[in-house]
Amino acid sequence: MRVLSFSLLRNGVLAGATIAVMNLPAIALADVCIGNCGTGTANGVVTLSPFGNSSYQYISTDNGVAGAGQTASVGGTNGSQFTTSPFSATAGSPLSFYFNYITSDGSQYADYTFAQLNTSLGVPVATLFTARTTPSSDTSPGFGLPANNATLTPSSTPIIPGAPGWSELGGGSSGTCYAAGCGYTGWIKSDYTITADGTYVLTFGVTNFLDTAYDSGLAFDGVTVNGNPITGGVPEPSTWAMMILGFMSMGFMAYRRRTIARSLA
Repeated sequence: MRVLSFSLLRNGVLAGATIAVMNLPAIALADVCIGNCGTGTANGVVTLSPFGNSSYQYISTDNGVAGAGQTASVGGTNGSQFTTSPFSATAGSPLSFYFNYITSDGSQYADYTFAQLNTSLGVPVATLFTARTTPSSDTSPGFGLPANNATLTPSSTPIIPGAPGWSELGGGSSGTCYAAGCGYTGWIKSDYTITADGTYVLTFGVTNFLDTAYDSGLAFDGVTVNGNPITGGVPEPSTWAMMILGFMSMGFMAYRRRTIARSLA
């Protein structure tokens, strides 16, 4: 049960009213972005994801922030990170999403990306994937990075080589390639089962490594828990307006009933 408090206009005076509502969904806090985050559509080497949405979310090191998008054990130079609103989940809840790592860097400049499940207080729970620029073998898990705690489909994650054209890399990096290792992974699905009841956030990060040239990025889509989206979950303003009007009507009716009952007493 959740309790909502608001004000009602009564005889020209605002008066407080409180309503107890069963099973009202929690109001989502805003998603948080540090650096360059956004929503994109199919362009260059990045198609729409198999999830079926008409767009995807992304983060990019282009115009990134110093220190953002890194794991503490590896570090980096500049990057971006996106953290979802807090969400509640029970033990056994499936968490899944699609991701696509795109990099114009290669050779020893091993940029990387990751997704991590944390508690709402920021305590790490699970590494859902890591991916890193590499000239050969799988990009995920990224070498020198934490192991994946999630199951990836496909399990083989070699880079699709070449100079990746993708506008979110920026005009200086899209369509360019520094040595072997640049390219993109294509869409990969990450599946994880949450092991304990709690309130969580999901963080995606991408960072340049050793320098700030030849940018990298991450596209992601279909982030769900128990099949329910956990990004962009705040109701539209029109929806909230209808909900508030409904609550106000309920409160006013309750007030009128109390007024009539007192007048008949």
